[in-house]
Amino acid sequence: MYRNMKNVLVVSIGFLSLFTAYGGLQSLQSSLNAEQGMGVTSLSVIYASIILSSMFLPPILIKNIGCKWTIVAGMACYVTYSFGNLYPGWYTLIPTSIILGMGGSPLWSAKCTLLTISGNLQAPKDNKKAADVINKYFGIFFLIFQSSGVWGNLMSSLIFGSDTNITQISEEDLQYCGAGVCVEIGANTTTKRPAQDLVETLVGSYIGVGVLAMIIVAVFLDNIDRDQAREFRGNREPFWSTFLATFTLLKDKRLVILIPLTMYSGFEQSFLSGEYTKNYVTCALGIHFVGYTMICFAAANSLCSFVFGRLAEYTGRAALFCLAAVTNLACILALLFWRPHPDQLPVFFVFPALWGLADAVWQTQTNSLYGVLFPRHKEAAFANYRMWESLGFVIAFAYSTFICLDTKLYILLGVLILSMVTYLWVEYQEHMNPTLPVEEGIYSKDYKKDIDSSAKENRIIAQTSL
Repeated sequence: MYRNMKNVLVVSIGFLSLFTAYGGLQSLQSSLNAEQGMGVTSLSVIYASIILSSMFLPPILIKNIGCKWTIVAGMACYVTYSFGNLYPGWYTLIPTSIILGMGGSPLWSAKCTLLTISGNLQAPKDNKKAADVINKYFGIFFLIFQSSGVWGNLMSSLIFGSDTNITQISEEDLQYCGAGVCVEIGANTTTKRPAQDLVETLVGSYIGVGVLAMIIVAVFLDNIDRDQAREFRGNREPFWSTFLATFTLLKDKRLVILIPLTMYSGFEQSFLSGEYTKNYVTCALGIHFVGYTMICFAAANSLCSFVFGRLAEYTGRAALFCLAAVTNLACILALLFWRPHPDQLPVFFVFPALWGLADAVWQTQTNSLYGVLFPRHKEAAFANYRMWESLGFVIAFAYSTFICLDTKLYILLGVLILSMVTYLWVEYQEHMNPTLPVEEGIYSKDYKKDIDSSAKENRIIAQTSL
């Protein structure tokens, strides 16, 4: 138990440190680099690159160098984006966005693969179903990981809050806030970039914690699939077999039906970080409040991720997904009619908190669902997850500067409804024909006996239930 739990904690702390930097930068892009939509465009390029990398890089990297070193390499790509934000311009942000995107999919796929392997290894030791242990591990990961938003946004709020030239927002400017008035896109004039020395201080801090993340993983994470990687290199499959693994898995009807749900994860995250922060918070309160409101989101997300990861064992996934859908539905409808004003300060924090509750379900349960449904094709499954989620990000960020806010909210609502319909169909199919956990394969020589014994138990249980 110690070894598996230690690896879960190490990778969680590494991601906490890395995304303290990236999460803070992502929340600020639409406000900090608002000129010509440069910040939002850079985010769109990031997720477009992630789509490209999802098509072939995760299976190739993970199977050749293992989860540990894939994570380290992916983290290095994220750090380059922080360097690009030191002196932001098209010539610095776009290239570093491409680099980050190419490392993003392998990073997340390796993390998901590592947690799934650890859960499958630990399940027979705890005499539990693999799905329950995987759920718990994803819950622990997201509890720690999502708190990165607290620290990254706290850093930005404290540093930008020290700006002595904060502009007061007039009642005339407030008319452009929220979804009520749709004038020429970009008419909002309340966004003011902080002083360059404050930007350099913040980004320099982000670079430091990003490098720390790489060191933590490189030193303390076990290379638990080292034997698999060595065997793969020794008995190399044809290149095209590995290259096309992500697309080959699309033959599975369940994966195709899950695409709307996976894309919705990208839509809802991009709305909060790109639209809510700019059109509600920055517009009505100022950029120095963005961090504080996003702290609320991160804290709720972190706490709920842990709770839901454990609660799923008793309630099942479907109940949690329905809770998230109802919560997001209520928020979307309220945002359509709310006219943000500085006098309503508490309301600015209520929406991110509720959004964090819902996002905790989308993240923990969707990741876990992929691990449960595709235990024999983990690398390709999580590459698909990252690819389709990133497509949601790309579409949302791409139309960000072209259509009105109320239209964006209606699109979000439509995707949410479609996602729940398709998800419930997959859940019904899984209930009627459960997917057995991985039956064979050696993650490490020390665990061969446990995996074999677990497989035997699973076959007996399946035959009995039939």
